[in-house]
Amino acid sequence: MPYAHQPVLLAEVVQFLDPRPGEIFVDATVGGGGHSAAILPRLLPGGRLIGLDRDAEAINAARERLAPFGAAVELVQANFRDLVRVLESKGIRAVDGLLFDLGVSSYQLDNPERGFSYQVEAPLDMRMGREQELTAATIVNTWPEGKLAQIIGEYGEERWARRIAAFIVAARQKAPVTTTTQLVEIIKAAIPARARRSGHHPAKRTFQALRIAINGELDALQAAMEKLEQVLNPGGRVGVISFHSLEDRIVKRTFQRLSGHCTCPPELPVCICGRRRVLEPVTHKPVTPAAAEIAANPRARSAKLRVARRVLKEKDGE
Repeated sequence: MPYAHQPVLLAEVVQFLDPRPGEIFVDATVGGGGHSAAILPRLLPGGRLIGLDRDAEAINAARERLAPFGAAVELVQANFRDLVRVLESKGIRAVDGLLFDLGVSSYQLDNPERGFSYQVEAPLDMRMGREQELTAATIVNTWPEGKLAQIIGEYGEERWARRIAAFIVAARQKAPVTTTTQLVEIIKAAIPARARRSGHHPAKRTFQALRIAINGELDALQAAMEKLEQVLNPGGRVGVISFHSLEDRIVKRTFQRLSGHCTCPPELPVCICGRRRVLEPVTHKPVTPAAAEIAANPRARSAKLRVARRVLKEKDGE
């Protein structure tokens, strides 16, 4: 199917990341190139954008969309946890702008072959990069019940995680669970009827948990956040669009830690925690989509954008 993905918070990303001529930017989740296509004209003349994505289909789509920008854009199939290695391979020490648009793309959700959606019949896959071996089917059919319950509870924040894990194990003892619809029916059977009558689709949280586990999403995000001080030039901006609380919590805590807020008990006469001021907030609270964007693209509803700037001087940020 054609690669189609509508970038969320597009105007806000451009506004707060404020790309300027001659700067170097990284779109760490380039997808179909929607955000990059809006950023690149503002980097010219003399600027450069490096686009990363772990999905080869996304890289191909971005290459086609961003072709008019020629040598100003370079695309690399890579996980953003390897950002430092990618930049070093390009001879880049640090950058002026960095964007992460987390989660799964509309193309991945809508393409039945990828197995991300609980709405259509598909093989249990959910790999963001098809080169990796671990799939949803492997987890569902081989992982111990306790580990299944743990990831569904932690990554899906699902109150019925233990029951769902038990029902999965009972089902797979009869026959392997190989499709999304099989898994959805198991989840529905595990969740009591009264709990299914309101709220999200009953399979939403479990599918989210499996996707995060398969792709190591939270570990990759944490690893990337730990490199912000290293990869941002003084004055450089970083923006992160998250879609659920687990992602947003990592970003929020990283930004708070790097903003230098003292964590010492108030009774201590002097600071001993050693916190350094590396970032300052550009957005003091998460930026969320306007009603018009949500109406046009309901999947944008849960998006949150946080932006911070690398300070010029650690002591005063000037």
